[in-house]
Amino acid sequence: MSQSSKEKDPAWQYGERTNEKNINVVCKFCNKITTGGIYRFKYHLIGGDRNVTSCPKCPPEVREEIKNFVEKKKEQKNQMVHQPMVANLDDDDDDIEELSLPTKRGRDGSSHGSSTKGPMDCYFSKKPGAKGGGKDVQKIVKDILRDRAVRAFARWVYDAGLPFNCVNYDTFGDFIEVVGQYGPGMKPPTYHEIRGPYLNKEVEETNKIVEEHKVVWNKYGCSIMMDKWTARTGKMIINVLVNSPRGSLFLESIDASDSSTDHIKMFTLFQNTIEKIGPSKVVQVVTDNASENKKASGMIEGAYKNVYWTPCAAHCINLMFGDIFREKPFSTVFGQGVRLHSYISQRPLLLNMMRRFTMQKNLVKPGKTRFATAFLTLHSIHCQKNNLRKMVTSEE
Repeated sequence: MSQSSKEKDPAWQYGERTNEKNINVVCKFCNKITTGGIYRFKYHLIGGDRNVTSCPKCPPEVREEIKNFVEKKKEQKNQMVHQPMVANLDDDDDDIEELSLPTKRGRDGSSHGSSTKGPMDCYFSKKPGAKGGGKDVQKIVKDILRDRAVRAFARWVYDAGLPFNCVNYDTFGDFIEVVGQYGPGMKPPTYHEIRGPYLNKEVEETNKIVEEHKVVWNKYGCSIMMDKWTARTGKMIINVLVNSPRGSLFLESIDASDSSTDHIKMFTLFQNTIEKIGPSKVVQVVTDNASENKKASGMIEGAYKNVYWTPCAAHCINLMFGDIFREKPFSTVFGQGVRLHSYISQRPLLLNMMRRFTMQKNLVKPGKTRFATAFLTLHSIHCQKNNLRKMVTSEE
């Protein structure tokens, strides 16, 4: 990017390249790193684009300035639609301009053609007297090409067994955009490239993000959050996250199968994590209030005068729900709900009948915790009370 190009595009006043080797731009307002060059960064400032994360801290006057600049540039491109377009290396925003295909010359030496998206446009000729014929043809071609591309992508998803929600990731939109910028003839990545050099590059990018978080840890301090859960294999896993004004960062996962019930081992685990980050940077350690964590927390506060232990609020509320179910009349209602659901779910014919009466709705609504699931299930039974009464009183 030349200096004159940066002066020409007003968006460079509010962002900077991360380094000279790539086109990633970091926002001066929210510190968000936008991939894809200054073109995508401008839509980061403007907002409203589903493929680009909007800047929450961009001032309204800046957003209006960049929006007016983008609209003005689009108008200039529309005025030049009948002229051959080439990629301008000194342009202001690393945009990829449309390339015109070779034009056919008539007997009088005049050329007929326009900028096109793909090779199929060569086979469609514009009628001189038709109004808007060229736009209609281009739209048809775009629809055909998109349908063919989406079909090929969908077939790959089915073959690989990928979850359908993979298309909702922001990185998928980035992938589609850069492939479109490359154009026809792109060779797919090889197995070696994915598992080798490009994996190493992604690790380097991740390490850069970690370094950015560490700068904030040094300045403002941070909180260590430990989430304990049981895997399907029966192992006790503890996810370690670090939270700061920069956001939450996943640090590591620890197999605590042999440590989850021993406060001495839990203290050693807490201590190792604090030493890895730096005792002067840690403000508090947040865990659930299990008995071994309570004992380990006293040892932590004794070893580090500036570190505090904080019980997880969500876990405390979850335990409060559990205590509510032990008190009457809630315990009675909960027991009746469990017996009702067990009676129906253990009989396939009755279960199918229940689904007919409830319009294919199940009684159990899973939640993130066991007690939340119980509350949601009782609420579902309450909502389906009339339909369940119709079922048990029906002749069938």
